[in-house]
Amino acid sequence: MREITMREAIREAIREEMLRDKTVLHWGELDYCGEGMFGVLGRLGQEFGPERVMDTPLSETAITGACVGAALGGYRPICEIMFADFAFVAADEILLKMAKWRYMHGGEGGMKLPIVVRMASGRYRGLAAEHSQMPLAYYVHTPGLKIVVPTSPYDAKGLLKTAIRDNNPVIFFEHKLLYGVSGPVPEEEYTVPFGVADVNPEGSDVTVVAIGLMVKMARDVARELAKEGISVEVIDPRTLEPLDSASILRSVEKTGRVVLVDEDVERAGTMAEIGFQIQESAFHKLKAPIRRVCAANVPIPYSKPLEEAVLPQPKDIEQAIRAVVTG
Repeated sequence: MREITMREAIREAIREEMLRDKTVLHWGELDYCGEGMFGVLGRLGQEFGPERVMDTPLSETAITGACVGAALGGYRPICEIMFADFAFVAADEILLKMAKWRYMHGGEGGMKLPIVVRMASGRYRGLAAEHSQMPLAYYVHTPGLKIVVPTSPYDAKGLLKTAIRDNNPVIFFEHKLLYGVSGPVPEEEYTVPFGVADVNPEGSDVTVVAIGLMVKMARDVARELAKEGISVEVIDPRTLEPLDSASILRSVEKTGRVVLVDEDVERAGTMAEIGFQIQESAFHKLKAPIRRVCAANVPIPYSKPLEEAVLPQPKDIEQAIRAVVTG
């Protein structure tokens, strides 16, 4: 099977959906005259023209607000937020209008809001506090939004196609450090369903639930620990809303030990919610306390050594796994 980068996989998903459905639009900064954020769009602007791939003003409020209007008018807009941090400017449009209006105006039988908000997210690049956030918990806390966090080119393409076809607003987080990562992607048509976790590798000693870039980091650690006979099962939820809680609980019932890994801050983070779901439903199966490996509760420093100090590192995941296995 051919291998392509996540950047190319996302571009393919957008192109194929625009060819399949003429109501699919793509709006963002530098979309038509450039290649979109981080070069993801390539020459899609030239292929589909400025009416469907549109350059927008430098205004996240205008971008997301226009998408709400377009969705109400029968289109399926995709909007591009250059950095996830900038989406806070558009909180009213995303957290109130997108997330609430379908429920408020008739649910399944009434208004549809088929909007995908693509956000470049993540740390580890020395971009400081206002360009480095992985703000998952804000959106997970907001009813009415679906939340997608792909970690491979295969998942990125399949999940994005599913998101574009969904009649609800979807927040699609793309980690900056994963755009250039290559992996196998079929040339034939496929989608990846929401709410189905990827369990890889399977293991028997400890369950590691990880999100985004942390999945890759956790799998690297799992391979190293396997050489010592420590069997680690890594679960990538792929979507946080809907969340495949059943797969997580099945794994916990098997291993009895849990490490939760997220590069978002620890306090009130997504892993706190997942951890408490485990506590509520599988406490009697736990052989050791649940451990979290997350970012420190501080703004992300610009200094590279300081950034490394506050963000999860492979050694932190390894130490947490060893602690629950031996403790």
